[in-house]
Amino acid sequence: MRITKEEIAMQVTRNCLLVALVALALAWLPVGPARAGEGPDQVTLDSLASLYQGVNFDHAAHEGMAESCATCHHHTTGAAPLNPACQGCHEAGQQAATVACRDCHLAEPFSAEALRAKDENIHLFHTDQVGLKAAYHLACMGCHKETGGPVGCQDCHARTEAGDAFFHAGAYAPPPAPAGGHGE
Repeated sequence: MRITKEEIAMQVTRNCLLVALVALALAWLPVGPARAGEGPDQVTLDSLASLYQGVNFDHAAHEGMAESCATCHHHTTGAAPLNPACQGCHEAGQQAATVACRDCHLAEPFSAEALRAKDENIHLFHTDQVGLKAAYHLACMGCHKETGGPVGCQDCHARTEAGDAFFHAGAYAPPPAPAGGHGE
């Protein structure tokens, strides 16, 4: 049995199309969940720095403490959300373009612009989503209280000069009361 040139050309074309279809199908598959150890070692959380300096967050140390990446990053890593109420809309396997808190949690959640956007978007489910500062503090403080981690403001971030002025501390602290008290 002899194979003709046309049959060989047809077989090569079929194989090329098959490879192209497989490659295309693989490109459309969702990215798998991020795994511990894939994130950065250090992260500087400074997008809200004004009264306090940014926090130098040891991400590598915290990776081993959490149940999964979803403990802090919710569903953004491609893992299933831990909260069952979220699983109806946020299925596992759909990794977000970013896992940074600031990309979902607004720094100014009560600004006129943010409130207007919530009011105008009838499809927005997360109307009660906390702002960025609250997201950081709820995640960090909740875990720190459970595990005995630091919970004081200046345990994690140093106060800035603007913070000293606002809190009447440091160089902005009032002078000590005279001895004897009450102006005596």
